[in-house]
Amino acid sequence: MSIASKRIGWIGTGVMGKSMCKHLITSGCTAFVYNRSAEKTKELTDMGATLCSSPAEVAANSDVVFTIVGFPQDVEEVILGENGVLANAKEGTIVVDMTTSTPSLAKRIAEVAASKNMAALDAPVSGGDLGAREGTLAIMVGGDSATYEAMLPFFEVMGKNIQRMGESGAGQHCKMANQILIAGTMIGTVESLLYAAKTGMDLEQVIDVIGSGAAGSWSINNLGRRIAKSDFDPGFFIKHFVKDMGIALEESARMNLSLPGLAMANQFYVAAKAQGLENLGTQGLYKVFEAMNQA
Repeated sequence: MSIASKRIGWIGTGVMGKSMCKHLITSGCTAFVYNRSAEKTKELTDMGATLCSSPAEVAANSDVVFTIVGFPQDVEEVILGENGVLANAKEGTIVVDMTTSTPSLAKRIAEVAASKNMAALDAPVSGGDLGAREGTLAIMVGGDSATYEAMLPFFEVMGKNIQRMGESGAGQHCKMANQILIAGTMIGTVESLLYAAKTGMDLEQVIDVIGSGAAGSWSINNLGRRIAKSDFDPGFFIKHFVKDMGIALEESARMNLSLPGLAMANQFYVAAKAQGLENLGTQGLYKVFEAMNQA
C-alpha cells in the first residue's frame, strides 16, 4: 500500500504522537487529528492537518486511524466508545493502536473490528521522544499478517525496527517484555550516576566511558545524559511507566509468574508519584534516589 495521498486519522498528539504523525504528513498523507487538548495539535494543523472535534469525526474521514493515548481506559473510549472510531468508521477501515495497553483489550478491539468488516492491529512502540522525532522507533505489532503487510509502509516512516510478533495482543506482550527490561535498567542507571556524583566525578565523562563498554545501554547513553544535565523533562512520563509496569505485573500474576525485580522497580516509581514527580520523564527516578540518600 502506497501511503502518499492516504487519508489517515491520528488520535493523541502528545510527546510521541505529534512527532509520529508529522512523519506521515511529510510523507504525503492527508491527516485528520484529534486531541483532548486541541492546542497540542497546532504544529500538525500548521502542516495542513485538519482538526476534528471527536474520534468519531476522525474515523468518518479516514482510511486508517492511528491512536496513541495515555491509558487503557482512554483506548477503550476512543476506539470502542459510542463516539469512538469503530462505531463511526466505514467498512474496510484499519485501526492501529500504538498505545501501550493491555493484551486483552487489543484482542477485544480486533474482534469488534472484524465483526464490522474492519481490521485492527496493536502496535506499541519503544524509543521515547527521541525515537519518535527521528523516526527510529521500535514497533512491535500484533494482528493478522495481511493487515500488518498493508500497514508496513506506514510503520517504516515512523520506525526502524518493525516486527510482527503474532496475533492480536502479541504486540502488547512484547512491549511488556520491553518495559520489564527498562524497569530494572533504570534502577542501575540512576544508582550508577548517583554513586559517580557522590564521588565528585563528572557525569558526562563517566557516561562516555561506561556507556561504551559492557554496561552500555540506551538508558545510560540517552537518559543518563539528561540526568547529567539536570534535564528531567518527559520523553516518557513516569505516570505512564507506572501504568505499564502495572499491566506487566497483572499479566505476570495471571500466568503465576514471579518477577520480583519488576515489583521492586514499580515501588520506586510509585514513590516518585507520591513525591509529586509523575509528570517528569522516567529519568526522574534519580530524584527519588537522591532524596533517599539526602544527596
